[in-house]
Amino acid sequence: VQLQASGGGLVQPGGSLRLSCAASGVGLAGYNIGWFRQAPGKEREGVSCISSDDDSTDYVDSVKGRFTISRDNAKNTVYLQMNSLKPEDTAVYYCAASEDGIISRSPVRYTSWGQGTLVTVSS
Repeated sequence: VQLQASGGGLVQPGGSLRLSCAASGVGLAGYNIGWFRQAPGKEREGVSCISSDDDSTDYVDSVKGRFTISRDNAKNTVYLQMNSLKPEDTAVYYCAASEDGIISRSPVRYTSWGQGTLVTVSS
């Protein structure tokens, strides 16, 4: 599956952005989808993920209550709604797909990656 992430940009602290991860080639319905981010000098971090079967979700503690992951299989797209953004959310954000039966935020479980989209939170 080929993935395309979009929706990044420059936003002030406290603002919102919605990232989109669109798939081509095959439908996303059978894949767990994860959102990851990587800030300069830091390791890639699993931000959120959504399962393929029951839409269960998981979030890293630092974004709980602020970020929401969702999927629209009809549009072959997964979204990451990011509210109350903080400067520490600044990073390149990636989406990835996994056929693994276990929902996980670990990057090693994901085999198909989209290109990143840059999110900058700054005043």
